[in-house]
Amino acid sequence: MRQTSGADVIVIGAGIIGAACARSLAAEGMRVLLVDNLAGGATQAGMGHLVCIDDNAAELLLSSYSLRLWRELAADLPEDCAWRGCGTLWLAETDDEMDAAAEKQRRLSQYDVGSEILTSSQVAQLEPALRPGLAGGLRVAGDGILYAPSAARWLASHPGITRVVGEAAAIERDRVLLTDGERLGAPAIVVANGLSADALLGSGFLRAKKGHLAITDRYSPRVHHQLVELGYGASAHAASGTSVAFNLQPRPTGQLFIGSSRQFDSLDPAVDGEVLAAMLTRARAWMPALAEMNIIRCWTGFRAATADGLPLLGPHPSYPGLWLALGHEGLGVTTALGSGAIIAAQIRQRRPDIDDTPFLPARLFTTDSTSHPVEETQ
Repeated sequence: MRQTSGADVIVIGAGIIGAACARSLAAEGMRVLLVDNLAGGATQAGMGHLVCIDDNAAELLLSSYSLRLWRELAADLPEDCAWRGCGTLWLAETDDEMDAAAEKQRRLSQYDVGSEILTSSQVAQLEPALRPGLAGGLRVAGDGILYAPSAARWLASHPGITRVVGEAAAIERDRVLLTDGERLGAPAIVVANGLSADALLGSGFLRAKKGHLAITDRYSPRVHHQLVELGYGASAHAASGTSVAFNLQPRPTGQLFIGSSRQFDSLDPAVDGEVLAAMLTRARAWMPALAEMNIIRCWTGFRAATADGLPLLGPHPSYPGLWLALGHEGLGVTTALGSGAIIAAQIRQRRPDIDDTPFLPARLFTTDSTSHPVEETQ
């Protein structure tokens, strides 16, 4: 049985969250082992929208903070990360939704996130492919997009990170046992492998939310912003059932990403024809020109969500040296850099740049319900 030691931290999971944690730790001068099972997970399947979400104060705090970090890093990102500062255009169908847009603007401004209310004619001028007659919208210019799989690989390329290809099977105090028998040793372990963490930790604190995406063929540019209906929040935070909402992203290739959908507690990766049809029908209702475009691929992915909708960022309440970076649901790409910075500050026993209290794992664990992920070794 091989044993690898000499690292300061082991990060389990090389998606966007694990890679961001690893990079933040390596930037602090720590030696990091990054366990990569090559599966891709939610990072491979997602849309890559970098967006300030304001459904609650903690979510807005983390997303606005992390977006600032992304913008600071943007100039260093290689071209294959496909960073574009296209902004988000939140679309209103009715006067009531315009009132909601004004309230969204007020909340964003409290965190120094700039935005502007747009009239019906201004929306039509900026995005003529949308159907006519919309009430208006809210433009958030600081939002952006990127290609998350490439961004995760780049984050993990820091010279202080050593990538270990394998699957974590168990955690044994200050060691991680891989399925091939290799043991990795370090005084700190960060679990950042999404839904797979439930099996590793022997707990059930994460819930799967299945989503569908579709992508078109390449066309001359017709869309200039990430387009999202203002009703998206209700879909994203529904507690049960299946929901769809209009969410469309222009890719630098000329293709269009089409979303979004949510299904609860399904781990079947197959495309659900009824859900996909409902999602595309809704998208065509907002942008009729989609009916004339070829869709070349459809796929699914799984978001890992917590009971209260906020990620787990911090030490496991019962096991010293074990840290969690999990449960980001659909905001993993947006909040990756902020999450990594928080984890690095905590491990370094330094106060994070933002209040990490809402994200600490202890809020969802009790003495009676805490799982026992750490195996005793002889």
